[in-house]
Amino acid sequence: MSNGFDLIIFDCDGVLVDSEIIAAEVESKLLTDAGYPISTEEMGERFAGMTWRNILFEVEREASIPLSASLLDKSEALLDLKLAKDVQAIPGVPGALSRLPMPRCICSNSSSARLDMMLTKVGYINLFAPHIYSAKDLGADRVKPKPDIFLHGAKQMNVSPANTIVVEDSIHGVQAARAAGMRVIGFTGASHTYPSHADRLTDAGAETVISRMTDLPGVVMALAEWEGVL
Repeated sequence: MSNGFDLIIFDCDGVLVDSEIIAAEVESKLLTDAGYPISTEEMGERFAGMTWRNILFEVEREASIPLSASLLDKSEALLDLKLAKDVQAIPGVPGALSRLPMPRCICSNSSSARLDMMLTKVGYINLFAPHIYSAKDLGADRVKPKPDIFLHGAKQMNVSPANTIVVEDSIHGVQAARAAGMRVIGFTGASHTYPSHADRLTDAGAETVISRMTDLPGVVMALAEWEGVL
């Protein structure tokens, strides 16, 4: 790896598009209405990076509240509408990519249809297509924090996981990338960030954390020169 990384993988929500805050707003209202009061901020802190399905399972376990199956579909429909209207790009991505020479792809827990919609809306789709991979296409039980989507992405790009760097904003995403044998940069530049965000990403296995995409190329270069793995 003396010449650097062979692949950089980006998460999408909260890394390329500022969508986690929108999901937190929709989902916190639905859970509060269902009898589990939770703020938008707490949603972002506790559940960012998790699928809505797994969030519902977690809340059911914790609070012993049987959550209606209709909440699953209701959230997805509401969220798709709100994302299509309101989602914004994380700034600085095109400039950062222009300074990163290695191949790149996206590995996300979001559905392929939602990824296509969001990336098209913010104008980032052509920066990554066709190398955009959804964990949901692998199966509902193979989403992050399982490493499956990251291993799938590396396989599709014909690159060893050990020579791959990942950019992630969530604890579950960092854990998934580390379980895949990849190195990780944490990102806290989206609207759902919270005071302990960087520390928690570091605790989960991120080697360093950035809050601006403009810093990414320099950090990738520095990590490529340091070949030790935590």
